[in-house]
Amino acid sequence: MPPPSDIVKVAIEWPGANAQLMEIDQKKPLSSIIREVCDGWSLSGSEQFALRYADGPQLYITEQSRSEIKNGTILRLAISPARAARQLLDRIQSHGIDARLEALKELAKLSADPTFATEFISMEGIGTLARLVESGTHFGEMLAFTLTAFLELMDHGIVSWDLISLSFIKQIAGYVNQPMVDVSILQRSLAILESMVLNSHSLYHRVAQEITVGQLIGHLQVSNQEIQTYAIALINALFLKAPEDRRQEEHTNPLDQRLTEMASTLAQKHLRSIILNHVIRGNRPIKAEMAHQLYVLQVLTFNLLEERMMTKMDPSDQAQRDIIFELRRIAFDGENDPSGTEKRKAMYTKDYKMLGFTNHVNPAMDFTQTPPGMLALDNMLYLAKLHQDTYIRIVLENSSREDKHECPFGRCAIELTRMLCEILQVGELPNEGCNDYHPMFFTHDRAWEEFFCVCIQLLNKTWKEMRATAEDFNKVMQVVREQITRTLAMKPSSLDQLKGKLRGLSYSEILRLRQSERMSQDDFQSPPIIELRERIQPEILELIKQQRLNRLCEGSCFRKLGNRRRQEKFWFCRLSLNHKVLHYGDLDESPQGEVPFELLTDKIPVSDIKSVVTGKDCPHMKEKSALKQNKEVLEQAFSILYDPDENLNFVAPNKYEVSNPFYPQNKYNSEDMYS
Repeated sequence: MPPPSDIVKVAIEWPGANAQLMEIDQKKPLSSIIREVCDGWSLSGSEQFALRYADGPQLYITEQSRSEIKNGTILRLAISPARAARQLLDRIQSHGIDARLEALKELAKLSADPTFATEFISMEGIGTLARLVESGTHFGEMLAFTLTAFLELMDHGIVSWDLISLSFIKQIAGYVNQPMVDVSILQRSLAILESMVLNSHSLYHRVAQEITVGQLIGHLQVSNQEIQTYAIALINALFLKAPEDRRQEEHTNPLDQRLTEMASTLAQKHLRSIILNHVIRGNRPIKAEMAHQLYVLQVLTFNLLEERMMTKMDPSDQAQRDIIFELRRIAFDGENDPSGTEKRKAMYTKDYKMLGFTNHVNPAMDFTQTPPGMLALDNMLYLAKLHQDTYIRIVLENSSREDKHECPFGRCAIELTRMLCEILQVGELPNEGCNDYHPMFFTHDRAWEEFFCVCIQLLNKTWKEMRATAEDFNKVMQVVREQITRTLAMKPSSLDQLKGKLRGLSYSEILRLRQSERMSQDDFQSPPIIELRERIQPEILELIKQQRLNRLCEGSCFRKLGNRRRQEKFWFCRLSLNHKVLHYGDLDESPQGEVPFELLTDKIPVSDIKSVVTGKDCPHMKEKSALKQNKEVLEQAFSILYDPDENLNFVAPNKYEVSNPFYPQNKYNSEDMYS
């Protein structure tokens, strides 16, 4: 008889018959089990049948998946996947509309099953569905079920998306572009187009030529969040797969722009404001999938900065050098430059030092490290051009100081840009399952640059609050990083709200929060202590194990409880030196020192020990637990249970006794003691 672990007790249903209660032997072939089930209902041709789950997705059971069957599962005898696929394929091509609708409805449900999908696809079923769509004769529910089945079958990855025809793509795109279309059809059409783009490079180009931004914007203005989610998912897919050289192209009318140029459109107010007003600030809470798509859109938008972030400045490029000249001119109004070359060079060197560049002679060298590369210079120019008063104030305020507390603008701007790239993970692909989007980045067409402008002012303010010098540069940057990350965690809804929250996180507030957090948690939970503990833990655990074993080998003395609850004799128990046997025996009095093994006449092989129990679970306490005077004894009792159904009972001297290696106060269990 096979062991119980190979036997699964299930109930099996068949329409119009009483369920069979069976014990399935998992070692027997599945075909033999199906034959037994068929024999129970006098059904012939068992090879035409299969088992499916009666609940949930109702998947077919195969030799590979049968191990997942649990005791008490309800199964259902059904026609085999191949037979079901053939029948449905014939029915969806029948002339009767009602029969075809029912067949497509059943097909949409079964297509999620990989076993059925394999059979249906092998019969050219996907081609049949594609032709039904291309014919344009299906509408309403019939078309919705057709598209659902098609998408489910393709999602199994059995057939390549590259086999999809252009006419099929045009038909699906037509459903998306129609002003009035059934919601279920639109939803599935958007999902199919997204899968095409993500799974086929060639289909990306075809889809991108059929869909425009203006057409998708309409789907973002509806009240159905699922449609909005699928629309943004399609935008993200096209954005993600767009060739690098086409992401930055500009068109005169963004709404007529093809999705191959999605990146430039995302920077336009049209799409951003629609997402902000109709999705983020809509009257409905953001669901998890929508939050994920917004996060993906945010990541892909910031990834447009990667090229500039990884571009080093060419010190010999005059156009790039002119940007630095422009920064100097705006800060110091250098229109009346001295005529002499040497005088101009000396003046520029002084100005570049006042601007806070590390290399005063040739500040272009400050931008040769990537990241942040040229992105830092872009941010500085944006601040100087769009927030000129702020820029001039920061530069002049610090350049006029002579107490070594000046904040070097150039160096700070470069390091801050690098920090922001790290915090917002510029250049990294979106993480699956992450939904950490920030609403404020959808409130401005130049959200990245505006974010930098807010943070550089924060840095300047924190520098002054810390009364920092050049030696404190790294400390200041650490505080600023903490201020920014703490504020981002609050998810400010706008840049103005970001400014307000940052104002509340002054340097003194950061110190207060740090102190509060240190006091609210055990010092042993600090990162250095945790790291140290993890490093030495294996050695400590081994030391504890040896100490416990040594204590067990030394043994302990216990008092025996008599029938009249009067403490009478003593007994001693100790572990053999090879850790294989427990020796114990009675003593007339409490021993002084170690008791020789020869005096302990009884023994228990450690291999026979089943478990250690405590308190009221102990055999010698069950009849005594009702007596009040036994409460203290109850807390100190423990027993070793061993084969065959025997026990060795203990009562510790007190519940705090640490000399007793068996007592659970020492946090021992049977595995610890006898491993």
